[in-house]
Amino acid sequence: QDKSFFFLEMNTRLQVEHPVTELITGLDLVEQMIRSAYGEKMSFGQDDLKINGWAIESRIYAEDPYRKFLPSIGRLVRYDPPEEGQREGYKVRNDAGVREGDEISMYYDPMISKLCAWAPTRIAAIDGMGRALEDFHIEGLGQNIPFLAAVMDQERFRSGKISTNYIKDEFPEGFAGTEPTPEQLDILTAVGAAMQRVYAARARSYASGLASAPRTDWVVAVGHTKRRVKVSGEGDIAVEMLDEGRTLVLTDIDWRPGKPVFKATLDGKAFTVQVSPAAEGFDIRHRATKARVLVLTPRNAELHDKLPEKQAADTSKLVLSPMPGLVVSMDVTTGQQVREGEVVCVLEAMKMQNIIRAERDGVVKAVNAKGGDPVAADEVLVEFA
Repeated sequence: QDKSFFFLEMNTRLQVEHPVTELITGLDLVEQMIRSAYGEKMSFGQDDLKINGWAIESRIYAEDPYRKFLPSIGRLVRYDPPEEGQREGYKVRNDAGVREGDEISMYYDPMISKLCAWAPTRIAAIDGMGRALEDFHIEGLGQNIPFLAAVMDQERFRSGKISTNYIKDEFPEGFAGTEPTPEQLDILTAVGAAMQRVYAARARSYASGLASAPRTDWVVAVGHTKRRVKVSGEGDIAVEMLDEGRTLVLTDIDWRPGKPVFKATLDGKAFTVQVSPAAEGFDIRHRATKARVLVLTPRNAELHDKLPEKQAADTSKLVLSPMPGLVVSMDVTTGQQVREGEVVCVLEAMKMQNIIRAERDGVVKAVNAKGGDPVAADEVLVEFA
């Protein structure tokens, strides 16, 4: 019994960050813990321990950085972590307790896995972690991979000049992703053009009477940035930037329609992006940069500029659930006068209770939930007149 208790206690203490220590020392700490619990003496001393290289750990959590890191629950519809083992210049390790199809509930800690990268130098370990995060694909719930990728690319973090105020200092308005760098703009442009070419080839193969030669002249819109391109090739795809005098070449393409991950090499550098078709164009994410990418004919691009932008819905009179969870208590009733800052309700999620307060004065028009009800993110809890 004493040995079992020692094992459980040591497991609780070691489970937190031991992968990092194991990567830089070469020791299996869990093995040493078990041997010690059974009375074996350590086969090494303090002077025998040497630190080799650098290791970094990213905790993959079911929390949504775009919603101030609030918990996110649901099914892991897709769970595709990066391949573990030695890569070119770095090593990847992923300690996970989940598999595709598992449910992340509101009742337990939202950690999905601990992703680690090792390399001979600190910067190489950070770069390796960035690539590992790039290769990590999760669908079905909100998760913090885009935020972690943004940190790996952030100059202050890479310099090591950080403090416990890092997130508050660098993301004072909250996390909203990052703007594409010139390199990422090239990636998004090339991927959008390549996806359009593949879809067009598929359409031609199933329809009769279509021209055999595919269209080559397009305008690729990444957000508000439009670029005229000429696309050619089948296996490898060349995207000629007509206004810039250069050509982007995609090789080693690993993608087909319906696949959520697009892997390729652009001008000799490997990359991975998350892709999905949208009502118009494609949604493409590379690390912390996400954009709606449209591939338009030149005439359609002219007409598209004339479309008015869709206005956001007015939710100023609504109290929305900021996260999926369980209503612990509803503290207002229909017809009640509520002042700004008053408690409207209490939600429970991931072992924490969250107080929802009114953001304005008003009279309660409708109450749509009660204590004990499960609610989804953005569900209307209370309406004001």
